[in-house]
Amino acid sequence: MGNDSIFIKACKRHATERTPIWIMRQAGRYLPQYRAIREKTDFLTLCKTPELASEVTVQPVDIIGVDAAILFSDILVIPDAMGMHLEIVESKGPTFDDPIRDRDDLKRLNTDGVTGRLQYVMDAIKLTKEKLAGRVPLIGFSGAPWTLATYMIEGKGSKNFDTAKRFIYSDPNAAHELLQLLADAVVDYLNAKIRAGCDAVQIFDTWAGILSPHDLEEFSLRYIKYICGRLETNGAPVIVFAKGVNALKRLAEITCDVIGLDWTMDLAAARAEIGERKALQGNLDPCVLFAPKEKIRQETERVLARYGSGCGHIFNLGHGILPNTSVENTQYLVSCVKELSVKYHQ
Repeated sequence: MGNDSIFIKACKRHATERTPIWIMRQAGRYLPQYRAIREKTDFLTLCKTPELASEVTVQPVDIIGVDAAILFSDILVIPDAMGMHLEIVESKGPTFDDPIRDRDDLKRLNTDGVTGRLQYVMDAIKLTKEKLAGRVPLIGFSGAPWTLATYMIEGKGSKNFDTAKRFIYSDPNAAHELLQLLADAVVDYLNAKIRAGCDAVQIFDTWAGILSPHDLEEFSLRYIKYICGRLETNGAPVIVFAKGVNALKRLAEITCDVIGLDWTMDLAAARAEIGERKALQGNLDPCVLFAPKEKIRQETERVLARYGSGCGHIFNLGHGILPNTSVENTQYLVSCVKELSVKYHQ
């Protein structure tokens, strides 16, 4: 799928006949077809089995009618490939049994040849591209260094990330060493994904919003800028999604094509501030999909109206779709975007 797809055109702020839509975590538990595959295998095996990963990647294209596929994987495959033992239990989320707690622990990380140990991801990309057969583009993704580091230091998800913050405040040099190792791994990984056939890539900094403005620059954005400056994109758009971050001017300085916005941001204000420099992605509250259809339609119209007329908007949720969302409501959202957005592109 080349530059003629509606999604790629919108990423590059080229004219389109309507607004494209894809949904973060669109290959996932809300789909019965995904659950059927998951009943036979655990989450990590699914990530590491190219045939299965490609199958679930394509499901939402067929079932929901989205304008792009996003490769089924997990952000934590990078620390896993560095030798940290990753376990993902769906009720508890991801865990590392031996987290990074001080500078000495960094010596345990096997940072040479990380991308080589992620060959299963590249194999999944090739299989997915065959299955998609040019219908829609394929997005590859990575976690940003800060978000990867939080899991590696905490050992699991956290409510207040006190262990990760204690680490950056008590030994900032060690923190930067870890973040730099991760940044270099992400550059290699995303470049390999683009070479393997991904048409676009997205960097997720899910936990960027827990940092103060000063710490955000030092421990998060600095490394995202580093990565984006070293991607060999060959024309593949780069999307940066830093959740909970109210620093649009700083995000706009990053060498990327698209800024993802969560649902707490005002799309009109973001467009006014970033101007014509970047495309914007987002930003419906995922919980709107639990509402009656009239409300879904109304909120879809509101998001489209907040962006307004012209090119450069990719419709998405402001974060991942929730597992108990109805498939019918998700299909309805996609049909609403396709119908209601046409008038903004005439």
